[in-house]
Amino acid sequence: MKGGLCGRIAQWLWSGWRGTAFESASPDLQKPYQPNPGDCKACREHRTACDHTRPQCSHCWSQQLLCFYVEPKQKKRKDLHKATMESEYRRLADAIRNQADAHPKPRYLVAIAGIPGSGKTTTAEAVVQQLNQSSTSRAALLSMDGFHLSRAALDQLPNPKEAHIRRGAPWTFDVGRFVAFVTQLRNWADETPLAHRSSGAWSSADVIHAPTFDHEAKDPVENGISITPDTDIIIIEGNYLLLDDPGWRELAKLVDYRVFVDSDPLEARSRLAERHLRAGIEKTLEDGYRRVDSNDFLNAISIRDKLLAPDMIVKSVTVDDGI
Repeated sequence: MKGGLCGRIAQWLWSGWRGTAFESASPDLQKPYQPNPGDCKACREHRTACDHTRPQCSHCWSQQLLCFYVEPKQKKRKDLHKATMESEYRRLADAIRNQADAHPKPRYLVAIAGIPGSGKTTTAEAVVQQLNQSSTSRAALLSMDGFHLSRAALDQLPNPKEAHIRRGAPWTFDVGRFVAFVTQLRNWADETPLAHRSSGAWSSADVIHAPTFDHEAKDPVENGISITPDTDIIIIEGNYLLLDDPGWRELAKLVDYRVFVDSDPLEARSRLAERHLRAGIEKTLEDGYRRVDSNDFLNAISIRDKLLAPDMIVKSVTVDDGI
């Protein structure tokens, strides 16, 4: 009897506190639930008024629920954003070409950075494609993904479980080796004579090799890409190329032009969660968001908080299911 009475008192106190918290959090939460297309998924399922606060509405915050918004897709918006991104690609390609033409040395190095899900890889690929359409230049693309620590190396870290969960964080890369490679690339770019793109007359010593990343094997591949001496523009893409952290900050000094692909963090969060679902990495969208929130979103905050000043900013927007 005593336990039941105490339990009812505790339940009454908890309900009273919860009601006060909801009242102070948002008056909208006191109203009867009215479905709204802009409500987060959790509020829809719980039939609770959503105040649309981002990244976490008041209801999800108070109940410690996973909060995300599923926006209705609009065809006109997709077409507009596609045109916007194509315009940004052209603007960046033109800027790089003009800077490279005015550069006194034979080769021009560009770093393209951005938060996870910002569209930096797609941007870099599109720009390289546009640069190579010109008969006057040859561009190559390198990714810092080849400098991930291997899974075997992650197993040797003090907390292997955390290392695998946080794979993609700055400390899960071999930053020392990456900086050494970019230093070697800088020296090669400045000292190796530029070959004519149609001659093919160069020795193997004039070719520089870099590791790539095999997403199926989930590990780096040594010498996965080769850069020949007829290349005059080299674009490096990766999350942490403009990170103002020990070790990483040296990278910005080794390139000639620094670009940041600026994306809304919440939009990038949605892209990544949907990407994890499409790729079969996670079985539900909710699990996709949990995966992002436990790693990628943390990395995004660090990148934005510790960003070295770029020479150019490219605005990124979502096109259909992603960039």
